[in-house]
Amino acid sequence: MNKPQYMLGVDIGTTSTKAVLYQKSGEIIAEENNGYELYTPDINTAEQDPEEIFQAVLLSIGNVMKKSGINPEDLSFISFSSAMHSLIAIDEKDQPLTQCITWADNRSSKWAKKMKEDMNGHDIYRRTGTPIHPMSPLSKIAWIEHDKPELAKKTKKYIGIKEYVFYKLFNDYAVDYSLASAMGLFNLKRLSWDEEALKVAGITADKLSRLVSTKEIFTGCNESYAEQMGILPETLFIIGASDGVLSNIGVNAIKEGEVAVTIGTSGAIRTVIPKPHTDPKGRTFCYALTEDHWVIGGPVNNGGIVFRWIRDELADSEVETAKRLGIDPYDVLTEIAERVKPGSNGLIFHPFLSGERAPLWNSNVRGSFIGLTLNHKKEHMVRAALEGVIYNLYAVFLALTEAMDTPVMAIKATGGFAKSELWRQMLADVFDQDVVIPESYESSCLGACLLGLYALNEIDSFNVVEDYIGSTHQHKPNPDHVKEYRKLMPTFINISRSLTSVYQQIADYQSELD
Repeated sequence: MNKPQYMLGVDIGTTSTKAVLYQKSGEIIAEENNGYELYTPDINTAEQDPEEIFQAVLLSIGNVMKKSGINPEDLSFISFSSAMHSLIAIDEKDQPLTQCITWADNRSSKWAKKMKEDMNGHDIYRRTGTPIHPMSPLSKIAWIEHDKPELAKKTKKYIGIKEYVFYKLFNDYAVDYSLASAMGLFNLKRLSWDEEALKVAGITADKLSRLVSTKEIFTGCNESYAEQMGILPETLFIIGASDGVLSNIGVNAIKEGEVAVTIGTSGAIRTVIPKPHTDPKGRTFCYALTEDHWVIGGPVNNGGIVFRWIRDELADSEVETAKRLGIDPYDVLTEIAERVKPGSNGLIFHPFLSGERAPLWNSNVRGSFIGLTLNHKKEHMVRAALEGVIYNLYAVFLALTEAMDTPVMAIKATGGFAKSELWRQMLADVFDQDVVIPESYESSCLGACLLGLYALNEIDSFNVVEDYIGSTHQHKPNPDHVKEYRKLMPTFINISRSLTSVYQQIADYQSELD
């Protein structure tokens, strides 16, 4: 009998669910993407409808199976990636009491502040690996339990979006170690719920799902959903991990010393280590990939969104020119930034336009240009903004290198920014490292499939990813540029640290204006 030849990776993201069907050799056979709304009725709320997301999962898998026309018997497994930090309160009848509260929701910020200042927040972070921040389910649960007692009373379980999908498919509340490690409630060394974190959240462990390995295999899918998806009920489902850690596999940044940098609207920097490690200064996260692979790093709020702000607010004439010439406004802006020498004549931009996660973990920080003189022109401001995004990522990188046992061997860079040669070179120069751009499509889906092969013992190491992807660009640092950036980097870091109380004052003033 022939072995099943296909594998399906599904990524439940913040804006859409993607499904990619691969041959076991890594060739993409079919893909599908279905989006859904993010509801933001006020400045602090960011929610989604869990049922809309579940339907997008069914539709994405169903359409990929239809498009590919493969025999369902030839599908070896489906493996899952998911966005982190989501929270849904579930009632006694297993129905959602809330929408899916996403990582971007800020309503628990009062509780995050209280935990940090009065409730041993740093010790909880050191054991659980999730920085104390409104994004985390720990903060969200504490907010519901203490400030929404009526809702808390009706809640049987607090779950994330992947748990919601798996409950519907298998009638079982289970959370993988990877997503659990992004909750702020999971003890990394014991692989169990953390007693003190539970106490701070105001709940007992039975209000959370059972913990399982990222390699856990589920079978016996609900028959009517299996039919909708065009698969057999006995198809193997691998629970998988979070999108961030799986992306490291998918871009081939899996060996010690390899660092993945992603800049899309926001950004992240991550590396894989063999044992859990948290930062004494609290700058980085530590999340599980498997029991023997842990990912440390930091997410930043301000990536490509900064470039978009520059385009929309400072570059009317460039946008007009681009329209007239039929080219991308970002290309015009990049071109004017290239006229300016590295270091932007001493102009420094702090890119904190939407607060910041790593390395500061402070939603009150604000953006600023520092060092402006009459000699500076618009092109200096554009270049300084691009440099500021990379400086901030470099500050996270410094925290990572302190935790790594091996020197950095390579930076693998992905995301929308990787289309820009200027930004790629800037990354090489600021980091003083070789930068490789992997030829990787839907890296979280590919990572999920490789984790599936690993779970089924079809591979014994993630290093096989090298056979699946190549690279498109490589950049070496320019020594002259490195010298300039080395002079400015300490100033960038010192300013952001020393303005903490000023950021608070400005944020307080701005909140009075709302």
